[in-house]
Amino acid sequence: MGGSERKHPATLGLVLAGGRARRMGGAEKGRIDIGGATILDRALARLRPQCDRLIINARDPARFAETGVPVVADSLPDYAGPLAGILAGLDWAAEHAAEIAWVVSTPSDCPFLPHDLVARLHQARAEVDARLACARSAQRWHPVVALWPVNLREDLRRALADGVSKVMEWTARYTVGIADWPAVPVDPFFNVNTPEQAAEALRLAARYPDA
Repeated sequence: MGGSERKHPATLGLVLAGGRARRMGGAEKGRIDIGGATILDRALARLRPQCDRLIINARDPARFAETGVPVVADSLPDYAGPLAGILAGLDWAAEHAAEIAWVVSTPSDCPFLPHDLVARLHQARAEVDARLACARSAQRWHPVVALWPVNLREDLRRALADGVSKVMEWTARYTVGIADWPAVPVDPFFNVNTPEQAAEALRLAARYPDA
């Protein structure tokens, strides 16, 4: 789908791949094969038709070079969590894609992202005139599957400098639109954090190949 055919504003897709994968023994979660493609490749494939441009956030920009997608490191030292990755995405958009005013973030460990993620987040935000929008399934919020305006980047930078580290701690300052998805037969925000969840994702992909 071309950008001119989309009904929602120009949007940058940001895949957050900066986690430490402790429950996977340090293994790269995004490189786990699910149904013939890595989780990261599945995420990029889902976002590509929905977004005008894509980037990956990772601490080492050399990682994921084979994807052909720009890899952007955190600007903050050490591991500052997903908010630092979101800030890196907002800063990249401001510097390299001035025509894009919105960023949609997703983690790199979700193999079943919905085809209508970006449109639904924009719709949820617009319906309540919110600053942000977040995904929810089965009444569970997914704070890093969210829509962010680039013009909040300085607010986020100040919050991080003040010690804010949790996504929902920062987003509580704003009105947030909520986009709901059903969690059956497959939760679109099922994430792979353990070997057991990787095995379950394989089972789900085999049973529901269109998920």
